[in-house]
Amino acid sequence: MIRCLAIDDEPLALQQIVAYIGKVPFLELAAQCQSALEARQFLEQDTVDAIFCDINMPDLNGMDFIKSLTVPPLVVFTTAYSEYAVEGFRVNAVDYLLKPFGLQDFQRAANRLKERLTPSPLSPHPSDISPQTSALSPQPSALKDDTIFLKTEYRIVKVSISDIRYVEAMSEYLKVYLEGDAKPIVTLLSMKKMEERLPENFMRIHRSYIVNLNMIQEVNKNRIIMDADTYLPIGDMYKDTFQQYLDTKFLGK
Repeated sequence: MIRCLAIDDEPLALQQIVAYIGKVPFLELAAQCQSALEARQFLEQDTVDAIFCDINMPDLNGMDFIKSLTVPPLVVFTTAYSEYAVEGFRVNAVDYLLKPFGLQDFQRAANRLKERLTPSPLSPHPSDISPQTSALSPQPSALKDDTIFLKTEYRIVKVSISDIRYVEAMSEYLKVYLEGDAKPIVTLLSMKKMEERLPENFMRIHRSYIVNLNMIQEVNKNRIIMDADTYLPIGDMYKDTFQQYLDTKFLGK
Protein backbone atom coordinates (compact mmCIF):
# COMPACT_ATOMS: atom_id res chain seq x y z
CA MET A 1 0.00 0.00 0.00
CA ILE A 2 1.11 3.55 -0.76
CA ARG A 3 0.47 5.81 2.24
CA CYS A 4 -0.75 9.21 1.05
CA LEU A 5 -1.15 12.66 2.51
CA ALA A 6 -3.80 14.91 0.91
CA ILE A 7 -3.39 18.69 1.22
CA ASP A 8 -5.82 21.35 -0.03
CA ASP A 9 -7.21 24.48 1.60
CA GLU A 10 -10.53 24.09 -0.25
CA PRO A 11 -12.77 21.60 1.63
CA LEU A 12 -14.57 20.33 -1.48
CA ALA A 13 -11.32 19.83 -3.39
CA LEU A 14 -9.81 18.02 -0.41
CA GLN A 15 -12.91 15.85 -0.12
CA GLN A 16 -12.58 14.91 -3.80
CA ILE A 17 -8.93 13.87 -3.44
CA VAL A 18 -9.75 11.80 -0.35
CA ALA A 19 -12.60 10.10 -2.24
CA TYR A 20 -10.35 9.32 -5.20
CA ILE A 21 -7.67 7.87 -2.92
CA GLY A 22 -10.34 5.56 -1.51
CA LYS A 23 -11.18 4.32 -5.02
CA VAL A 24 -7.61 3.26 -5.86
CA PRO A 25 -6.88 -0.15 -4.29
CA PHE A 26 -3.15 0.40 -3.74
CA LEU A 27 -3.50 3.85 -2.11
CA GLU A 28 -4.07 4.37 1.61
CA LEU A 29 -5.01 7.73 3.14
CA ALA A 30 -2.67 8.50 6.04
CA ALA A 31 -4.06 11.99 6.72
CA GLN A 32 -5.80 14.97 5.15
CA CYS A 33 -4.76 18.56 5.84
CA GLN A 34 -6.20 21.97 4.92
CA SER A 35 -2.85 23.79 4.98
CA ALA A 36 0.83 23.15 4.39
CA LEU A 37 1.55 24.14 7.99
CA GLU A 38 -0.84 21.47 9.26
CA ALA A 39 0.80 18.95 6.92
CA ARG A 40 4.26 19.88 8.22
CA GLN A 41 3.12 19.18 11.78
CA PHE A 42 1.82 15.78 10.70
CA LEU A 43 5.08 14.87 8.94
CA GLU A 44 7.04 15.71 12.07
CA GLN A 45 5.25 12.80 13.75
CA ASP A 46 4.65 10.37 10.87
CA THR A 47 5.83 9.44 7.38
CA VAL A 48 4.09 8.90 4.05
CA ASP A 49 5.08 7.58 0.64
CA ALA A 50 3.33 10.24 -1.43
CA ILE A 51 1.64 13.63 -1.18
CA PHE A 52 -1.24 15.02 -3.23
CA CYS A 53 -0.69 18.72 -2.74
CA ASP A 54 -2.47 21.89 -3.86
CA ILE A 55 -0.14 24.78 -4.74
CA ASN A 56 -2.05 28.01 -4.24
CA MET A 57 -2.65 27.98 -0.47
CA PRO A 58 -2.44 30.77 2.14
CA ASP A 59 0.49 31.18 4.56
CA LEU A 60 2.70 28.61 2.81
CA ASN A 61 2.05 27.50 -0.77
CA GLY A 62 2.43 23.89 -1.80
CA MET A 63 5.52 24.44 -3.94
CA ASP A 64 7.47 26.13 -1.15
CA PHE A 65 6.25 23.50 1.30
CA ILE A 66 7.66 20.64 -0.79
CA LYS A 67 10.93 22.52 -1.30
CA SER A 68 11.23 22.97 2.47
CA LEU A 69 11.18 19.23 3.20
CA THR A 70 14.61 17.70 3.74
CA VAL A 71 13.61 14.36 2.20
CA PRO A 72 10.26 14.95 0.47
CA PRO A 73 8.00 12.02 -0.41
CA LEU A 74 6.85 11.64 -3.99
CA VAL A 75 4.46 14.44 -4.88
CA VAL A 76 1.55 14.99 -7.25
CA PHE A 77 0.57 18.65 -7.48
CA THR A 78 -3.12 19.54 -7.87
CA THR A 79 -3.96 23.09 -8.88
CA ALA A 80 -6.03 25.30 -11.16
CA TYR A 81 -2.97 27.26 -12.30
CA SER A 82 -1.02 25.85 -15.25
CA GLU A 83 1.84 28.35 -14.91
CA TYR A 84 3.25 26.30 -12.02
CA ALA A 85 3.77 23.21 -14.20
CA VAL A 86 7.42 23.64 -15.19
CA GLU A 87 8.43 24.62 -11.65
CA GLY A 88 6.54 21.57 -10.39
CA PHE A 89 8.60 19.21 -12.50
CA ARG A 90 11.79 20.96 -11.40
CA VAL A 91 11.12 19.70 -7.88
CA ASN A 92 10.73 16.22 -9.42
CA ALA A 93 6.95 16.02 -9.17
CA VAL A 94 5.56 12.70 -10.36
CA ASP A 95 2.56 14.37 -11.98
CA TYR A 96 0.66 17.63 -12.20
CA LEU A 97 -3.15 17.56 -12.24
CA LEU A 98 -4.98 20.66 -13.46
CA LYS A 99 -8.33 21.27 -11.75
CA PRO A 100 -10.97 20.22 -12.47
CA PHE A 101 -9.73 16.66 -13.00
CA GLY A 102 -11.58 13.37 -12.98
CA LEU A 103 -10.97 9.92 -11.57
CA GLN A 104 -9.30 8.75 -14.78
CA ASP A 105 -6.68 11.51 -14.55
CA PHE A 106 -6.18 10.77 -10.86
CA GLN A 107 -5.78 7.06 -11.59
CA ARG A 108 -3.03 7.80 -14.13
CA ALA A 109 -1.18 9.87 -11.53
CA ALA A 110 -1.60 7.07 -8.98
CA ASN A 111 -0.19 4.55 -11.47
CA ARG A 112 2.86 6.77 -11.94
CA LEU A 113 3.37 6.82 -8.19
CA LYS A 114 3.19 3.04 -8.14
CA GLU A 115 5.75 2.78 -10.96
CA ARG A 116 8.16 5.09 -9.13
CA LEU A 117 7.83 3.14 -5.89
CA THR A 118 8.13 -0.30 -7.48
CA PRO A 119 11.80 -1.20 -8.08
CA SER A 120 12.64 -2.63 -11.47
CA PRO A 121 13.76 -6.30 -11.28
CA LEU A 122 16.57 -5.43 -13.70
CA SER A 123 17.92 -2.57 -11.60
CA PRO A 124 21.23 -3.46 -9.89
CA HIS A 125 21.55 -3.15 -6.16
CA PRO A 126 23.83 -0.23 -5.16
CA SER A 127 26.31 -2.71 -3.67
CA ASP A 128 26.64 -4.39 -7.09
CA ILE A 129 27.89 -1.22 -8.79
CA SER A 130 31.65 -0.88 -8.73
CA PRO A 131 33.22 2.53 -7.96
CA GLN A 132 34.70 2.58 -11.46
CA THR A 133 31.31 1.96 -13.10
CA SER A 134 29.69 4.60 -10.93
CA ALA A 135 32.34 7.15 -11.79
CA LEU A 136 31.90 6.57 -15.52
CA SER A 137 28.09 6.70 -15.45
CA PRO A 138 26.57 10.01 -16.55
CA GLN A 139 25.09 12.00 -13.71
CA PRO A 140 21.48 13.23 -14.06
CA SER A 141 22.58 16.86 -14.06
CA ALA A 142 24.90 16.17 -16.99
CA LEU A 143 22.28 14.54 -19.21
CA LYS A 144 20.91 16.54 -22.12
CA ASP A 145 17.40 17.84 -21.60
CA ASP A 146 15.23 15.82 -23.98
CA THR A 147 11.81 16.84 -22.68
CA ILE A 148 8.89 19.09 -23.48
CA PHE A 149 5.67 19.76 -21.60
CA LEU A 150 2.28 19.39 -23.30
CA LYS A 151 -1.11 20.40 -21.95
CA THR A 152 -3.74 17.75 -22.58
CA GLU A 153 -7.24 17.72 -21.13
CA TYR A 154 -6.77 18.82 -17.50
CA ARG A 155 -3.15 17.76 -17.20
CA ILE A 156 0.29 18.93 -18.20
CA VAL A 157 2.46 15.96 -19.14
CA LYS A 158 6.18 15.59 -19.52
CA VAL A 159 7.20 14.02 -22.85
CA SER A 160 10.57 12.69 -23.95
CA ILE A 161 11.27 14.06 -27.43
CA SER A 162 13.05 10.85 -28.39
CA ASP A 163 9.79 8.94 -27.77
CA ILE A 164 7.83 11.00 -30.30
CA ARG A 165 7.13 8.93 -33.46
CA TYR A 166 5.22 11.54 -35.42
CA VAL A 167 2.93 14.55 -35.02
CA GLU A 168 -0.37 15.00 -36.82
CA ALA A 169 -2.18 18.33 -37.24
CA MET A 170 -5.91 18.33 -36.54
CA SER A 171 -7.45 21.79 -36.98
CA GLU A 172 -6.10 23.86 -34.07
CA TYR A 173 -4.88 20.78 -32.23
CA LEU A 174 -1.98 18.36 -32.61
CA LYS A 175 -1.92 14.62 -32.07
CA VAL A 176 1.47 13.55 -30.71
CA TYR A 177 2.11 9.82 -31.17
CA LEU A 178 4.61 8.27 -28.76
CA GLU A 179 6.59 5.03 -28.92
CA GLY A 180 4.77 2.36 -26.93
CA ASP A 181 1.51 4.33 -26.57
CA ALA A 182 -1.46 3.42 -28.77
CA LYS A 183 -3.36 6.59 -27.85
CA PRO A 184 -1.84 9.95 -28.90
CA ILE A 185 -1.56 13.03 -26.74
CA VAL A 186 -3.95 15.70 -28.03
CA THR A 187 -2.81 19.25 -27.35
CA LEU A 188 -3.80 22.77 -28.42
CA LEU A 189 -0.69 23.86 -30.34
CA SER A 190 0.37 24.97 -33.81
CA MET A 191 2.52 22.88 -36.17
CA LYS A 192 4.89 25.82 -36.56
CA LYS A 193 5.56 26.01 -32.83
CA MET A 194 6.08 22.26 -32.57
CA GLU A 195 8.35 22.24 -35.62
CA GLU A 196 10.51 25.00 -34.13
CA ARG A 197 10.91 23.08 -30.86
CA LEU A 198 11.80 19.66 -32.26
CA PRO A 199 15.46 18.78 -33.07
CA GLU A 200 16.98 18.13 -36.49
CA ASN A 201 16.02 14.45 -36.63
CA PHE A 202 12.40 15.55 -37.09
CA MET A 203 11.13 16.71 -40.48
CA ARG A 204 7.87 18.09 -41.77
CA ILE A 205 6.80 15.91 -44.70
CA HIS A 206 3.27 17.24 -45.19
CA ARG A 207 1.23 20.19 -44.00
CA SER A 208 -0.34 17.78 -41.51
CA TYR A 209 2.64 15.62 -40.48
CA ILE A 210 6.03 15.87 -38.77
CA VAL A 211 7.97 12.60 -38.48
CA ASN A 212 10.84 11.34 -36.39
CA LEU A 213 13.29 10.35 -39.14
CA ASN A 214 14.90 7.78 -36.86
CA MET A 215 11.64 5.81 -36.70
CA ILE A 216 10.88 5.53 -40.41
CA GLN A 217 10.72 1.88 -41.48
CA GLU A 218 10.21 2.27 -45.20
CA VAL A 219 9.65 4.82 -47.98
CA ASN A 220 7.27 3.64 -50.69
CA LYS A 221 6.70 6.11 -53.54
CA ASN A 222 5.04 9.12 -51.93
CA ARG A 223 4.40 7.49 -48.58
CA ILE A 224 6.39 6.99 -45.41
CA ILE A 225 5.72 3.74 -43.58
CA MET A 226 6.13 4.00 -39.81
CA ASP A 227 4.76 0.53 -39.06
CA ALA A 228 2.36 -2.04 -40.51
CA ASP A 229 -0.64 0.17 -39.77
CA THR A 230 0.75 3.68 -40.25
CA TYR A 231 1.30 5.19 -43.72
CA LEU A 232 1.99 8.93 -43.91
CA PRO A 233 1.78 10.93 -47.17
CA ILE A 234 4.64 13.11 -48.43
CA GLY A 235 3.25 16.45 -49.55
CA ASP A 236 4.31 18.04 -52.84
CA MET A 237 5.82 21.06 -51.05
CA TYR A 238 8.06 18.80 -48.95
CA LYS A 239 9.19 16.20 -51.52
CA ASP A 240 12.45 17.90 -52.48
CA THR A 241 13.59 18.45 -48.90
CA PHE A 242 12.77 14.87 -47.95
CA GLN A 243 14.51 13.54 -51.08
CA GLN A 244 17.64 15.49 -50.16
CA TYR A 245 17.59 13.80 -46.77
CA LEU A 246 17.21 10.38 -48.41
CA ASP A 247 20.12 11.10 -50.74
CA THR A 248 22.43 11.66 -47.76
CA LYS A 249 21.44 8.25 -46.34
CA PHE A 250 21.03 6.18 -49.49
CA LEU A 251 23.55 3.44 -50.33
CA GLY A 252 23.40 1.83 -53.75
CA LYS A 253 22.79 2.74 -57.36
